[in-house]
Amino acid sequence: VLAEKRNLGSKDGPPHLVAVVPLHGAAAACDAALRLLQSQDAATVRGEPGGAAGFALLCPRLKQRWRFVVAQAGDLHAVLDLAKVADSLLFLLDAAEGWDSVGERCLSCLFAQGLPSFALAIPGGTDLPPKKRIDAKKRLTKAIEKRFPEAKLFPLTTAQEASLLLRQLGAQRQRPLAFRARRAHLLAYAAHFVPSPESHLVGTLKVSGFVRGQTLSVNSLVHIVGHGDFQMSQVEAPPDPLALNPRVDKGRKRSQDMDVQDDSQNGTDEMEEDVKVLMKADASKQESLQSEVIPDPMEGEQTWPTDEELQEAEAALKANRKVVKVPKGTSKYQAAWIVDDEEDTEEDDDDEEEDDDMDDMMEEAASQEEEGSEEEEELVEEECETVTVSECVRDEHYDEKMEEDEEQMLERYKQERMDEMFPDEVDTPRDVPARVRFQKYRGLKSFRTSPWDPKENLPRDYARIFQFQDFSRTRKHIFRQIEKEEPEGALVGWYVTLHICNVPVSVMESFRDGRPLVLFALLPHEQKMSVLNFLVRRHPSNNEPVKAKEELIFHCGFRRFRASPLFSQHTSADKHKLERFLRPDAALVVTVYAPITFPPASVLLFKQRSNGMHDLIATGSLLAVDPDRIVVKRLVLSGHPFKIFTKTAVVRYMFFNREDVMWFKPVELRTKWGRRGHIKEPLGTHGHMKCHFDGQLKSQDTVLLNLYKRVFPKWTYDPYVPEPVPWAREETVPLAQDVELE
Repeated sequence: VLAEKRNLGSKDGPPHLVAVVPLHGAAAACDAALRLLQSQDAATVRGEPGGAAGFALLCPRLKQRWRFVVAQAGDLHAVLDLAKVADSLLFLLDAAEGWDSVGERCLSCLFAQGLPSFALAIPGGTDLPPKKRIDAKKRLTKAIEKRFPEAKLFPLTTAQEASLLLRQLGAQRQRPLAFRARRAHLLAYAAHFVPSPESHLVGTLKVSGFVRGQTLSVNSLVHIVGHGDFQMSQVEAPPDPLALNPRVDKGRKRSQDMDVQDDSQNGTDEMEEDVKVLMKADASKQESLQSEVIPDPMEGEQTWPTDEELQEAEAALKANRKVVKVPKGTSKYQAAWIVDDEEDTEEDDDDEEEDDDMDDMMEEAASQEEEGSEEEEELVEEECETVTVSECVRDEHYDEKMEEDEEQMLERYKQERMDEMFPDEVDTPRDVPARVRFQKYRGLKSFRTSPWDPKENLPRDYARIFQFQDFSRTRKHIFRQIEKEEPEGALVGWYVTLHICNVPVSVMESFRDGRPLVLFALLPHEQKMSVLNFLVRRHPSNNEPVKAKEELIFHCGFRRFRASPLFSQHTSADKHKLERFLRPDAALVVTVYAPITFPPASVLLFKQRSNGMHDLIATGSLLAVDPDRIVVKRLVLSGHPFKIFTKTAVVRYMFFNREDVMWFKPVELRTKWGRRGHIKEPLGTHGHMKCHFDGQLKSQDTVLLNLYKRVFPKWTYDPYVPEPVPWAREETVPLAQDVELE
């Protein structure tokens, strides 16, 4: 631990990466804070290549180097991506209000994802009079204690205070984040795109940065956050642009460590080229990009029919043959189309004549309408003139759109309320027999103890995914290899250039726009698809109903993707009941098809609004990768006692025909007041049935019949997540009113 702390920011380790996050809308204060941090004695300041917001600070006297990157609190993806790789976060607060609504949302997301080491600073002074300044500081301290217990607040108004803040950032204990500690990762310092000869839309992306976390192997896959998984062709060692002592030839030292030897004796140019290339990918050891299994539809077992079955088939064909009188020379195929009934042919001819007459009438009417419409258009063009319309008139359909949205939201609220009052209850259809409508459902003697085969009636999508024989053992084995073995590759702290193959040009365009480019090396199997289960809890800030199978945005560890999940209860049993809505009062399990990720890993669930903004609806962690987890949907059919005797009763309105009563006779009944029973016999032909219970029913009781069916998630995985619209800052409430913060 001491060695890691000493290496961070030193000449042998990566620069201390600090993400600056202003939690208030005062941008001028943020610029002033950055200028104070740059005004250190005997320190060299270097700007970010490409004009990105940030700078590098080199202090040879302190033997420390920092890299500061600025992320606006309203830019959700930039903040979360930088927090994935940053060593420390520097939160800039307002002296009077602390943070605004956007800062509050940003903090909620960062706490849910995993907060690295942080520091709180108040740049600039305040406009409050001296008497109220002390009270404002007390209220701000009280609010900070709720969000950040035992956190120290640093003023940032002079160069000396900036120096103290830098010492605190360099000396404080580093908080480990499990999902990044076991994977090599880096934040791009520079990037260059080389188009491929076949297409200018795809090419090789050369990304330069400092290796962090673990040793980076060229044969492993890399995940570019927000863009997908890719392979590397080679790793180079360019000169360190942030070296504390530029005179040291680090490239030569690395070449000795990597056993790169130069066999040429004809000049220095070839030697320099050999020194620059650290590793090249080995095709036999390189990880594959295959993420799905290609199912073979002919893989199932096939049997050849026996002689008896062939004879039965021929006999059935002979029985179905009919004798028809046909003209000479007619083939069997033509004869099959000849109809025996002459009356049918006459009726068909009459229908065809009527259809022809109707077609002629419709064509005449259409031609008359076209002529009339052309005359009307000419009159309108003569009478009309061009008028410039102001932009405010364009919002004519605002009420219509709002009315549709409100009606949909109201319908969701009603469904959620009905599901709370009458969980899983459905009305028995009257137009379709219940034995047909619910033919995929089954009854269970006990939901907890009745067996259910996890390999029974699997969907076709299960042929595309990967499954571990023992997921926990595989995970422990991979983590043990990371701790004990020392793989060949670029060590932590090295400045390297990665050649990433077949990267779309949109990645480079995103980097040019100033967005952070974050790379993570994947562990074995993490590019393959499987069924992931997340344990989440609804976020208190979300009050809108969230229905199962709605499209949500997942931020899982270092990945983000879109999918339509299933919700189910979190229990220790082997079967888990499906939930139709995300419950606000309980933790639920979310099930989706997604690439394998080894826990621990945090997960954030967002829902996209119609205006493009992302709302945080739930937070949690990755539970397991388990396709055998059984999610069961329950349906409850309800009936009402018509006549009540001692332990028997006549029940109606559960079914509406005699056959349905006989079909569901083996299924056990229960009532809302705790009675249990079974169907004895049907009465009449309208669905009445005689039932026997373990006690006398009450007249206000309801008879229930439970049916179950296993459900599976839909294959809706989409790795592309559009950039969200930045959060709008609402009117802030000053802390003087003692607002209860979350």
